[in-house]
Amino acid sequence: MQKSSSLLYLTSKAAVLALTASLWAPLAQATDINGSGSTFVHPIMLSWAASYNTKTGAKVSYQAIGSGGGIRQIKERVVTFGASDKPLPPDELQAAGLSQFPLVIGGVVPVVNLDGIKPGQLNFTGELLADIYLGKVTNWSDPAIAALNPDAKLPNLKIMVAHRSDSSGTTFNWANYLSKVSAEWKAKVGEGTTVAWPTGTGGNGNEGVARNVEYIKGSIGYVELAFAMQKKMTFGKVKNKSGVFVSPSLDSFQFAAANATWKEPHFYEVLTDASGKESWPITATTFVLMPKSSPDADKSAEALRFFRWALEQGQENAKRLHYVPLPDGLVKQVEAYWTQNIK
Repeated sequence: MQKSSSLLYLTSKAAVLALTASLWAPLAQATDINGSGSTFVHPIMLSWAASYNTKTGAKVSYQAIGSGGGIRQIKERVVTFGASDKPLPPDELQAAGLSQFPLVIGGVVPVVNLDGIKPGQLNFTGELLADIYLGKVTNWSDPAIAALNPDAKLPNLKIMVAHRSDSSGTTFNWANYLSKVSAEWKAKVGEGTTVAWPTGTGGNGNEGVARNVEYIKGSIGYVELAFAMQKKMTFGKVKNKSGVFVSPSLDSFQFAAANATWKEPHFYEVLTDASGKESWPITATTFVLMPKSSPDADKSAEALRFFRWALEQGQENAKRLHYVPLPDGLVKQVEAYWTQNIK
């Protein structure tokens, strides 16, 4: 009788262990991946990573170190993928053995810290923003600002300029836009993930610029819309190429992206200063960079599963955080691109 009981106990214990192993098997088999780069895309990347981990058990770690840092780390094969708001030209991708595809669309917005000014109440032109960042317009009572905002109560207060101190895709899109609308900015400063700022105080990441604007009265900066909305910052309207003052929104980002051609072979596209009376003029795209031939095939495959899930099932997450999902047709192009370019 005792022998029978012992046998029953061992059999039951084995069944429990087998059941436990089967429950944990999907998690044990999950491949963890890591990426770095754009702070612009950080809010949605965190949201996607959490949802994907719940669904699959795979962990996606993402470090928001700026687009320049992400480009450097993927070139060095330190991470599974890089994320950049500045698309790399085909010759640079070829030299680095990298592939590139768009992930999500958003917008860079001017934000200010001024008493009595509500979000969307202050008007800017690209030329005015360039003159502020060139250090030519230095006070909120300047006639150039007053002319665009006759109903706003603008203080006699020095403008404190905030900008990025790191290598940044947000900076690239901001400076690229200013170069398109201001010949003086283009000649003196130009564009890039880093530029020689004529004036202002640097902050690391979108968070750093947002923090400087939040803490310093009279300041102006530029951040991704999700950061501005999360922190309840005061953002301004900007006059677009059609001469219309528009607010940053999912719709105005989508209008700006509507005529994008997503040039072959690696989707190279910059969306700033887009045509259309409803287009936001500083719309930007985050691109994913991955090796064409990965040193770790399992991690590369898991990264593509993650991005497939994000593009096909994570779109509501993106909308809630004020990003524009890629159109269905473009998603199909991206997925076809993976089979041809990533091994």
